[in-house]
This record gives sequence, C-alpha cells and structure tokens, in this order.
Amino acid sequence: MTFDSLGLSADLVRTVAEEGYLTPTPVQAEAIPLVLGGRDLLAAAQTGTGKTAAFVLPILDRLRAHANTSFSPARHPVRALILVPTRELAVQVDESVQTYGRTVPLRSTVVYGGVPIEPQTKALRAGVEILVATPGRLLDHIGQRGVNLGQVEILVLDEADRMLDMGFLPDIRKLIALLPTNRQNLLFSATFDEEIRTLSKTILRDPATVEVAPRNTAVEAVRQLVYPVDRDRKEALLAHLVRTYDLQQVLVFTRTKLAASRLAARLDRDGINAVAIHSDRSQPERTRALEGFKSGDIRVLVATDVAARGLDIEDLPVVVNFELPWNPQDYIHRIGRTGRAGATGEAISLVCIDEVDLLRGVQRLLRMAVPWTVEEGFVPDRDAEPRPLGGLAGRLPARSGPGERHHAARKPIRQRAGARTAR
Repeated sequence: MTFDSLGLSADLVRTVAEEGYLTPTPVQAEAIPLVLGGRDLLAAAQTGTGKTAAFVLPILDRLRAHANTSFSPARHPVRALILVPTRELAVQVDESVQTYGRTVPLRSTVVYGGVPIEPQTKALRAGVEILVATPGRLLDHIGQRGVNLGQVEILVLDEADRMLDMGFLPDIRKLIALLPTNRQNLLFSATFDEEIRTLSKTILRDPATVEVAPRNTAVEAVRQLVYPVDRDRKEALLAHLVRTYDLQQVLVFTRTKLAASRLAARLDRDGINAVAIHSDRSQPERTRALEGFKSGDIRVLVATDVAARGLDIEDLPVVVNFELPWNPQDYIHRIGRTGRAGATGEAISLVCIDEVDLLRGVQRLLRMAVPWTVEEGFVPDRDAEPRPLGGLAGRLPARSGPGERHHAARKPIRQRAGARTAR
C-alpha cells in the first residue's frame, strides 16, 4: 500500500515522498481514508506509530477545498483545532502541519504555556485555519478574546489519555462547549480504558474505531537488559556505560525532578554533556535542551516521565531507566521510544536491591523475564539490605542455575533497520 492509494491529493503525496516516507503505517492506512470521508474516529495508537500524520494529512486535504489567499483575518477563521497535553507535543504537531502543509494555502499556529502570550495573540489575530494548542493556554487566549472557535469544523484530541491523567478534562469540556455542534471529531489515545470510552461517548458520533497493536506487543524490537547495581553506584555505572560503549543520544528516565537534576549535574562533572528537563525548567530551556539532544550536541537527556510526555525523537538508539517507574505501564511507554517502525533499539535498566519488586511488576506485565548482566567492576553487594522505596523493598534475583543469568552481548545496537515512519 502507498500513500496515493489512500485518497490524498497528489501534491500532499508528493510532499510526503519528499520527506522520505513511501509506505503508510497501519494507523495511517486505516485512519486517513476514514478522516477524508468525514467520519468521527476513535483511534488507539501510541507515539511512534505515525499517528500525527494520520490526522494532519487528511485535515490538510479536507480544509484545502475552501482555502483562500486573502490577507483579511476574517477570511481565515480557525477551522481545525488540535488539542494536545504538552508544550513539546504541541511544537512537534505544529512542525508536522508546517512540513506537510507547505504547498497548501492554509495558515496555522501553535499556542502553549510557559512563554509570553503576546506573540501568540498577534498570530491568532492575523487569522489561522489550523490551531494546535494546549488546553490551558487556549483558554487564556479565549479569556482575552484573542480567538473565536465558532467556525471549527474538525476537533482533534491527541494523546487524550495523557490529557485526562494531567487533569485537563474540565478545560476540555469548557472548550468543547464553545465549538459548533456540527463538526468532525478525532480522538487519539494510547489505550482504550474506561475513562477514554466514557469521554468518547460524550464527544464522538457513530465513530469508526482504529486500534493499532500496543507498544508492549512489539518489545521484540527493543533489546532489554538489566544491570543489577548498588544504589550508591548507579551514577558511576551509567557514566561507565556511556563511555565504554560509546553511547550517543541517550534518553535517561528518573522518577523525580530532583533526581533528574542531580544526575545531569553529575554526568556533566564527569565530562559527559548532559541536561535535565522537567516541569521546573522554563519552556525556552526545555526547547534548547531538546534541540541540542536531537542535533547531538547534548549526549544525555535526563527526563521525568511527565516531562518526556509528547517527546518524539526519531531513531532514538537507547533508553535508560536510571530508576524504574512506579507504574509498570510507564516502563512500556519509556522503552517504546526506541525500536520504532521496524527499527531496533536498546533499553537498559539500572536496578538496585530496593527496586526488585518494581522489576517483578514490569516482568509480570511483559510476561517475560528481562535478561540481566553484571558489569565488571560493579558487582552488587549481595549482603546489602533493601531499604523501603515508597513501601516497596526486595532482593536481587537468586542465581540457582546458569540459565537464570543472561550475558547478553554488551555492544550497543548500532544497526537500525526499516523504513522511516511519517510522524
């Protein structure tokens, strides 16, 4: 199947091909014809499946029919509203709109918090047909009478499950109340849990359903490895692994903002260029960090789960769980940022004795044991006593036989196969 078989206009197909994308992903192949046909849509697809292009391309195609080149702001009302949970995702979706829409005479802009509101207000007053926004900042603009949503034809809720997790439901309801009743609605979520199904019933009308296999069914594409280590030697082990195996573009997860900042500072002192991103960082700081990481100037990006939501970094070779997450599902989200679209990736977890119960929870969810290996010079103290970790404590896995210890090849994965995925 190719993009020109999905019903997209020829110039959009050419633009997609110019970006290096020839074959649609499963969510694109299913969703694009449905959106072009005007159907409401409930889609389960995680970051990395090409979901952004699955709604951006047909929106551009549908709105172009009544596009105009007038300079009058009144001739450019908001016709498509794309709501997202985070600033980073807002920027990335807007980049997709700009990239794929470069031959289409439609105006677009993005609004999000953490930056001055005045430039955004100026852009909105100039008139835009496609608006990408976080709910809170959009409500700020509405309160200032900076934007009118009375002519919206298409509403997209991207990463709806994350928006609910972050408490945006009241804001979403306020915004929906301002939209025309007669509109097309597209809801994208990583999962179809009960909250999402309840929300969909209040927004969608006779929706088509698209469900792409969740990330944890594709963990075969990610080489997972656990390094048992003493709690006070994690930082040294991470620095050792980065240097010894020449790891580049390493995304490291911690549970807290304080841990992220401390780890980034320690790595930086050790001569490894590292930056932490979390909610205490300003938006310009976060943007600079992400740009530096993508360009290779920053070798290690340390992030909390909340700060990493919406980050979409192509060809990410390795993810490190410096601390295992409380929720095993977050482990799936973390490692799902590598090994995408047919490529392979590596997920490393540094696990101390306090986190063994967390590891067991991950393995129950995966329905598999994660291979582990001891790095020379970092053998953990088997007599160490676990400390309570939010009420959790454990012990290192016993080695009753040779089959229970896995000495996976330690050379980091460099060969990355597969075609690129249109984001």
